[in-house]
Amino acid sequence: MGWLSWFCLLFLLSTTCQFNSTCSSANSSSSLSSGHLCHPEDSSALLQFKNSFSIDTSSKRELYNGTILFSNRTISWQKGKDCCAWSGVTCEKMTGRVISLNLLFGGLQGNIHSNSSLFSLGHLKRLDLSSNDFRGSPIPSKFGGFVSMTHLDLSYSNFSGPIPSEISHLSTLVSLNLSQATVTLDTLSLSRIVQNLTNLRELNLDNVDMSLVVPDSFKNMSSSLKTLELSRCNLQGKFPESIFHRPNLRLVDLGYNYDLTGYFPESNWSSPLEMLDLSHTRISVDWHHLTRNLKSLRDLSLSNCSFVGSYLACLGNLTQIMRLDLSFNSFGGHIPWSLFLNLESLVYLNLAYNNFVGQFPEVDSNSTSNSSLYDFSKQPLVGPIPRHLTKLILYENQLNGTIPSWLGSLPSLEELYLSSNQLSGNIIEFQSRSLSVLGLSDNKLDGLIPRSIFELESLHYLDLSSNQLSGNIIEFQSRSLSWLELRNNKLHGLIPRSIFELENLHYLDLSSNQLRGNIIEFQSRSLSGLYLSDNKLDGLIPRSIFELEKVTDLDLSSNNLSGTVKFGPKLQSLMELNLSSNHLSLSFNHLSNNTWPQLRSLDLSSCNISEFPYFLRAAPNLDTLSLSHNRIQANIPKWLLDLGKDSLGYLDLSHNSLTGTVGPLRWKNLYYLDLHNNSLQGELPIPSPSTSYIFISNNQFTGEIPPTICSLSSLQILDLSNNKLSGKIHQCIENFSKSLSVLNLRNNKFHGVIPGTFSEGNVLRNLDLNGNQLEGSLPQSLLTCRELEVLDLGNNKIQDTFPNWLEYLPKLQVLILRSNKFSGEICFPKTKFPFQKLHIIDLSHNRFSGLLPTKYFENLTAMINSQEHGLKYMGGRYYQDTVVVTIKGFEIEMKKILTYFTIIDFSNNTFRGEISSVISKLKSLKGLNFSHNELTGRIPPSFGEMSNLEWLDLSSNKLVGDIPEQLVNMTSLSKFNVSKNQLVGPIPRGNQFDTFENDSYSGNTGFCGLPLSKTCSAPHQSPPSSFQQEDDLEHGNGFDWKVVLMGYASGVVIGISVGYLVLSNGTPNWLVKVVGRKKRRRIMKITK
Repeated sequence: MGWLSWFCLLFLLSTTCQFNSTCSSANSSSSLSSGHLCHPEDSSALLQFKNSFSIDTSSKRELYNGTILFSNRTISWQKGKDCCAWSGVTCEKMTGRVISLNLLFGGLQGNIHSNSSLFSLGHLKRLDLSSNDFRGSPIPSKFGGFVSMTHLDLSYSNFSGPIPSEISHLSTLVSLNLSQATVTLDTLSLSRIVQNLTNLRELNLDNVDMSLVVPDSFKNMSSSLKTLELSRCNLQGKFPESIFHRPNLRLVDLGYNYDLTGYFPESNWSSPLEMLDLSHTRISVDWHHLTRNLKSLRDLSLSNCSFVGSYLACLGNLTQIMRLDLSFNSFGGHIPWSLFLNLESLVYLNLAYNNFVGQFPEVDSNSTSNSSLYDFSKQPLVGPIPRHLTKLILYENQLNGTIPSWLGSLPSLEELYLSSNQLSGNIIEFQSRSLSVLGLSDNKLDGLIPRSIFELESLHYLDLSSNQLSGNIIEFQSRSLSWLELRNNKLHGLIPRSIFELENLHYLDLSSNQLRGNIIEFQSRSLSGLYLSDNKLDGLIPRSIFELEKVTDLDLSSNNLSGTVKFGPKLQSLMELNLSSNHLSLSFNHLSNNTWPQLRSLDLSSCNISEFPYFLRAAPNLDTLSLSHNRIQANIPKWLLDLGKDSLGYLDLSHNSLTGTVGPLRWKNLYYLDLHNNSLQGELPIPSPSTSYIFISNNQFTGEIPPTICSLSSLQILDLSNNKLSGKIHQCIENFSKSLSVLNLRNNKFHGVIPGTFSEGNVLRNLDLNGNQLEGSLPQSLLTCRELEVLDLGNNKIQDTFPNWLEYLPKLQVLILRSNKFSGEICFPKTKFPFQKLHIIDLSHNRFSGLLPTKYFENLTAMINSQEHGLKYMGGRYYQDTVVVTIKGFEIEMKKILTYFTIIDFSNNTFRGEISSVISKLKSLKGLNFSHNELTGRIPPSFGEMSNLEWLDLSSNKLVGDIPEQLVNMTSLSKFNVSKNQLVGPIPRGNQFDTFENDSYSGNTGFCGLPLSKTCSAPHQSPPSSFQQEDDLEHGNGFDWKVVLMGYASGVVIGISVGYLVLSNGTPNWLVKVVGRKKRRRIMKITK
């Protein structure tokens, strides 16, 4: 069952108590009736039975009521002593015959054979062999020979195979428990059990595989039936409705039979049912009939039953309800607090994974007892503070507002889960001494962690991750804390010593904070998950970490840790290791080939290693390997290509110095392959059809793209840019994968035409064919690419007119057609709002003619509205779009494109006519280049309104008149070029114009004034400068627009804001080009 219900526990405990009470009475009776000792045949049979097993006497188990069971109960079984006094043995008073045997958790290890002496105990009425280890042996059919048996429990003892039909011979059985995951039951055997066991009151077959059972076989169950437990049995089909009408039925558990269907009775009837679990089934329930007919219900679980809407009011009829689980449904609206708070017996409430909204009710400040609650609108009274509540689970809803203080004062509260909502404000103080579980993760909580949380002595689970909490972590008082998760906050300071001293700590995640200091030795030997990544920790990694025998996940990445790491052989359970982006030296030499046989994920990127870790040869189940950004200078070894053929899914060897050719890629389940930025050569390697992401750019691969690429039907991103590939682009390349979103073939030697095979419904977002030798015209099938955002066809030989039909693409943001053979005039738009999202357009170095397309300029919405609200880049989590643009006369490769970065470049064409003032409406424009055309007329004075413009190039045209004085208001302008025109008059002074050099104005004989040597007559002298000239153009109101350049650091992309250019004397002082691309680093964690 998903949650062990109260009544399952009560039945289990009552059964145990029955055995225990019988034992105690038998022991007392044997001492009183000294004339009737244990029958010698039974004593001998018991000793033979014991001696047929090896017995683990060192284990112990705590029951739900706190009772401790030890696996040493057969120690008292000694020859020569009365077996009626042995632990777990009960005898009949008069005859001395053994009638009850309770070896629950008896430590038995071995097989039970059909000739076992156990079956000679013919007077047995009760037998409990649960929780032992019978090593997968079948259940002997001789269990059917106990003709007087009333109670039989073989649960969870590692039997296997089919349940023998002879069990149905136990006609006197009252209680039968065969639950365990390794046995099966068919329809015939079940039908016999149902038919013959007419006195059966308790039937537990949890986890038994009944996939071959027809559920209708249960319809003739005994009318005496009180308990029916069939959870996780793979039952399929319609469950008989008549079962629910059994007059004595108290408990029904059908949970987690995902394909079980049927209907809960809707007729008027009364049932004594107290516990009902239909979780994760497809049984239909009518709320009104359920709550009207089952008024005795104390435990109701309807998790994941596909309920929708907001019809919970009828739950008020369930006045006896103690435990209510409605999680994983689609209930919506406000939580009916008045209903729940007036259910006086309710101690457990689970509404997780629904769509509830609203806020918590608040304490009535006018109440003298301070015990009443109002709803969030302070209108109607909701009800009393639920002081009886022990467990409240509301995670994964849409609750907002603050956490109410009354929750912290509930005296009986044991577990509180409010994770994954929209709660804000500070965390409240908690006063309950019994609070052991607190989950508030994935909200908007801020401020300090309250001191009271650190002082909760019963706390064993705390998850405050993914909030905005700040301050220090102070010492914990609880010594039982086993799960601590504070990741993704703003916590700083040192990790408190008490955390390292927690002996029961199982899981620790403090990643993505600002913690500093050293990691000290851990006292816990049971630690299985340790995540300290993305902090500021320094110093050495303590040796004890590599001696944690139970640790499965170890992530210390992205810190300042140093020293030499010598891996030890004790990490036998290790499955995931991430030490990337530190200052470590790694030593593998002393590792054997079988060091970490369970290893699944290894990330040693940016670890300064120079060779492939040889111990990986013994990691057959590896699914994730990242060795990027290292100094490995070698061929990819054959053993690596044979590694994890059936398991490897993620491989990143980028940013090394790998050489040679790449052999066949045989990984069947590979979905991510990254080999970019190496020196690999030869034919292009094509991975398995399961691959979704391929990054092989910046290598030296040659030849044509193999046709096998057309088999990659799951491909989403293909980046083969900056290689030496040639030939024609396959016709299938845009059509073989319906999920292809990025195709980047930039800077290769492809020729021929662009395939015209783009199909309807494709999701192509970025098509980059720049820098090839493609020719012909653009295929109009590009119109089917409704998701297209980036189209870069620059630097080819495409011969066509302007493709104005592209204006129909609703998401197009970047259009690069530069350096082709496009020609002709750009006609009027065909739509009312063309190119609404376009913010980079480069038509330079073509043969366009005619007037500037003013009608298009009027409707470039993305350039009209300035939206510089935070750094937001184009692209997804695996791939960031790049583009090469001309900025201030220099070609710059932008490794990331800001969504508000706007450029128009129409230079080096034969456009004519005047420049329209309409362009001044493009308020967010950063760069405008109309140079090397045949434009005439004056410079529009309205250009001065473009306050965001950083460079303006109108050089090499036929412009006349003077430079409008209004241009002085362009305070972001850092590059201005009107050279080689026919302009006259004084050069304006002030602001940015005090910084421009002579070459901005050369070739205009009519200019005068600074910075030229030619002076102007006094009447025409420009007013004195109000702007102090600076040598550094980025001071004051000068050029200050920033671009984020990318580089790898610890598997996490770090943006560094730098200026595009610093100009001096018309030439750049520096130019930075970096080669990072943001990619996902898969972080795996223990499933709670």
